[in-house]
Amino acid sequence: MNDAGLTSRVSRRLLLGGAAGLAGLSGTTAWALNRYVIEHVDQTVTGDTATAEPTGTFTDESYTSAATSLTIEKVSTRSGSDAITYFVADITTSDSSLIRSAFAKDSFGTNIIENPSDIAAGKHAVLAVNGDYYGFRDTGIVIRNGVAYRDEGARQGLVLSRDGSMRLYDETTTTAQELIDAGAWQTLSFGPGLIRDGEVIDGIDSIEIDTNFGNHSIQGTQPRTAVGMVEAGHYLWIVVDGRSTGYSRGMTMPELAQVFLDRHATVAYNLDGGGSSAMVFNDELVNDPLGRGRERGTSDILYVAG
Repeated sequence: MNDAGLTSRVSRRLLLGGAAGLAGLSGTTAWALNRYVIEHVDQTVTGDTATAEPTGTFTDESYTSAATSLTIEKVSTRSGSDAITYFVADITTSDSSLIRSAFAKDSFGTNIIENPSDIAAGKHAVLAVNGDYYGFRDTGIVIRNGVAYRDEGARQGLVLSRDGSMRLYDETTTTAQELIDAGAWQTLSFGPGLIRDGEVIDGIDSIEIDTNFGNHSIQGTQPRTAVGMVEAGHYLWIVVDGRSTGYSRGMTMPELAQVFLDRHATVAYNLDGGGSSAMVFNDELVNDPLGRGRERGTSDILYVAG
C-alpha cells in the first residue's frame, strides 16, 4: 500500500498502549489510528486447506508438477536513473483451484498484517505475490478461495473463476453471491484494470483508486504488483521494484500495461504496490522492495499451491 502518513512514534505509542493510548490522543488522531492501524478481526479463516508441502520439482527459477509449471524471469532494462528491474512469473496450471489466496494471521478484518513471505510459508506456497491489501479499506467485494467475506461494491475489480478464466468487472453492478453463483473463485479489489480484450485500457495514467487518509496517488513511477491472463489457466504475475536509483525507478501504469501486452496478456489488473510489492518463490524473497532488502507487512497474498 502506498505509505500511510502516520508517524512511527504515534503508531508505536498506540500499539503499546492499546485503548489507553487511544484515550490519550486527540479525537481525529485516535479515529485515524483506530481506523488504519489497530487490528480489527471480523472472522478467523479456517477453510484454506492448501498446507501440504509441494510435490513438484524446483529449480532456481522454475517449478514443475503434474498440474502446474511456472518460470520466473528477472528483467533489467535501461540504465542510470532510468533503470527498471522487474520480475515476471509465467504460470500454467490445469487446476485453477491451485491459484489461492491467504490472509495475514489467517484472519479477515482491517489492519491485520504479516510479511508476504511469512503468510506464504504458512501455506507452503510455491509462489506468492502481495494481494490487494483489502484490509486497508472497508469497501470492495472480497471473495477468496470461493468464500465471500465482504460485499461492498465500490470500484473496478478482477475475478478469477473456477474454470481458470479471468475478467475485469464493475463491482457496483453485482453482488458477491451472484459472482459465486457464476463460478467466482477469487476476486481482487484495487486496480485499475490495465488490459482488456488484449488492448491497453485508455486513461490508466490518470486514475486514482482511493483518496482517503494516508493513501497517496498510484500514478507516476512506482513499485508495482499486477496479475494478468494470457488464456484460461495461463497467467502472468509481475512485480516491479522501484524508488531505488541506479537499480529500478519503478514503472508508470502505461509502462506496466505494455509489459503485459508484449507478453500477449488478454487481461491484466494492478494490485497494491509501493513498499508492499513482493514476490516470494520457494520461501525466498525474489525482489527487493524499495531497495531495502526487506518486506513490508500486508493483509493478504495470492499464491500458487503445490
